[in-house]
Amino acid sequence: MMEAVFLFCTDAGDGPDGKLSIHGIFNELRAPDFPARQDRIVLVGIVEWPRDLEGRIPFTVNLNDPEGMAIFSIEGHTDVAARPSTQAPAKTQFILPMEKVMFPAPGHYRAQIDIDGTDLAGPSVHLVRS
Repeated sequence: MMEAVFLFCTDAGDGPDGKLSIHGIFNELRAPDFPARQDRIVLVGIVEWPRDLEGRIPFTVNLNDPEGMAIFSIEGHTDVAARPSTQAPAKTQFILPMEKVMFPAPGHYRAQIDIDGTDLAGPSVHLVRS
């Protein structure tokens, strides 16, 4: 069974010890006018894979507006190696920068994540007029 957690943050990185460092987790952004441009947000997450899964796993991330229409998309893949029961299950650490994202109106935006045909509800962010 796949286990996953995703968040929006201002920055993230892999440490030399293989641990994921996450900075500035948020679920709200403010803008004086709309459409509003956010220069950079980062979608970060960890997926723990079933032990018997291996190979190249495709994924798609859509950031959807309040009506469910994608305003920003990322496509990619991750490589997963099978792991024996004497080790922790394989994991992928996702650090996905989203540059120059245009938010057309205030409201609730949600990331929808498709990993190899499995839909995951990602984090949400509320755009608020300041």
